[in-house]
Amino acid sequence: MSMGLRSALSSLVLLGATLSSQPAQALFSDDEARKAILDLRARQTQSEEARRKELEQLQEQLTPLRRSVLDLNAQIEALRGEVARLRGQNEQLARDLSETQRRQADQSQALETRLRPLEPQKVVVDGREFHAAPEEKAQYDAAMAAVRRGEFSEAATALTAFQKRYPTSGYADSVRFWLGNALYGKRDYKDAIATFKAFVSGNPAHPRAAEALLAQANCQIELKEVKGARRTLEDLIKAYPGTEAAQAAKERLSTLR
Repeated sequence: MSMGLRSALSSLVLLGATLSSQPAQALFSDDEARKAILDLRARQTQSEEARRKELEQLQEQLTPLRRSVLDLNAQIEALRGEVARLRGQNEQLARDLSETQRRQADQSQALETRLRPLEPQKVVVDGREFHAAPEEKAQYDAAMAAVRRGEFSEAATALTAFQKRYPTSGYADSVRFWLGNALYGKRDYKDAIATFKAFVSGNPAHPRAAEALLAQANCQIELKEVKGARRTLEDLIKAYPGTEAAQAAKERLSTLR
């Protein structure tokens, strides 16, 4: 209740009290009473009008605020939707990345599997370690298989072809040694002697050098070159004492006439 309405009501109460306590001749006239009531109503109307205007102003002030709140809520919902969409995209990207990495790993493994047979392999021959291409190793193994089977003509052909194709191979010394043995096996003694000489002169520290000199002496004996065989056996005993080949050379010398 506004101050103006309280004041009007107080005036009315006082008026009633006055009317009840004063004699009839002292009472206000009807016009005065009517005027007081009208004045009270006017004040009440003014008060209500003022309150209505205040409410309208407040409503006008609240309207843009409500709009702002609604806009803010709409923006928040839009942001939530965007966050959810981005989260979904991130999850999909993570799955795609995982799948791509898995495929790359599978492809790398498959490529490695295909390339592995083509990569050089570590081999050890006569105590020497080196790397050889798969085809190079396969050709050497095939030639050695022929030697073990006693197919000396085939072995000599294969070992000669290997020398031409892989002149700097790590197998070179071993190939030359076994070529000499293959030639000896096929009774090609002169070529065998030349091969053994080249083998020993090319690598005198090779673990099979003593064996090569013994085989060379055997070839010379087959050719009836006794003096040459004796000289070869003596060189063997002198250069490689204590070896099994040297012991065999001593026994062979004792039988030469």
